[in-house]
Amino acid sequence: MANIRVLATDLEFPEGPVVLPDGSVVLVEIRGQRLTRVYPDGRKEIVAKVPGGPNGAALGPEGKIYICNNGGFSWMPAGKMIMPGPQPEDYLGGSIQRVDLQSGQVETVVTKCGEHGLRGPNDLVFDKQGGLWFSDLGKRRARDMDVGAFYYLKPGMSEIVEAVHGILPANGIGLSPDEKTVYIAETPTARLWAYEVSEPGTIKPREVIYRGERGKPIAGLGGYQMFDSLAVEANGNVCVATLVSGCISVIAPDGTLVEQVPTGDRVTTNIAFGGPELKTAYITLSGKGELIAMDWPRGGLPLNFLNR
Repeated sequence: MANIRVLATDLEFPEGPVVLPDGSVVLVEIRGQRLTRVYPDGRKEIVAKVPGGPNGAALGPEGKIYICNNGGFSWMPAGKMIMPGPQPEDYLGGSIQRVDLQSGQVETVVTKCGEHGLRGPNDLVFDKQGGLWFSDLGKRRARDMDVGAFYYLKPGMSEIVEAVHGILPANGIGLSPDEKTVYIAETPTARLWAYEVSEPGTIKPREVIYRGERGKPIAGLGGYQMFDSLAVEANGNVCVATLVSGCISVIAPDGTLVEQVPTGDRVTTNIAFGGPELKTAYITLSGKGELIAMDWPRGGLPLNFLNR
């Protein structure tokens, strides 16, 4: 815990950190409905107001920030914290959006796949071709909830395909270093799934385990823990923000739990890598409303269009 440096406070449910080359961090404030830039000196700057529920964020090939917009949450008190609740009355529908960092202009890229509207896009990652993988958590209501999925926006951002539907539900998403595997973190089950990629946007068929799965569950945590968003290390380990236990769970490609790094917040939601050799972890603590940084023992995987 002594290794933790607090970079920003008073953030309204931060998520989706993106570490830019100048050392600043762009992140979303889901409850604040905005995209915010945090500078190394702690100064905060609102880049854009983003109605609904800005969630995951990533830098795209043209230098704009892409955002998963989940359409909005209701918000409920939980002790000293304010937590996301069921689908609100003013739910806007899900979308992928992009933001110009200079002008702050927000542009909607896609709102549906075929006849199915996006429900609650959550996390996203670009492949080396410039295509965008993104997860859709869905929305929860008083007595029912959506089944999750993940999708692929082909390079050019005009054609979308559904990769897999039927996840319970889909939160964090990432690519292996060779981009032959898509990782999906399933929130309430605390399972990490691996899906083999045959070509960009296409998941290899595999023998069904039980309920029509197309992926392989490589890890699952015991007890009351839940998975949120994730990042991948250069060596292939998957670092998953873990709710309730308040840590980053580091999972090897074979499913071995390498370690759990405590953060001091039960609502630890995301991690990104930056700094020299990408050995600084930037972590969003959404319960406390903080962005923190800590030294990391291994380097992060360079992201396409950002660290390369």
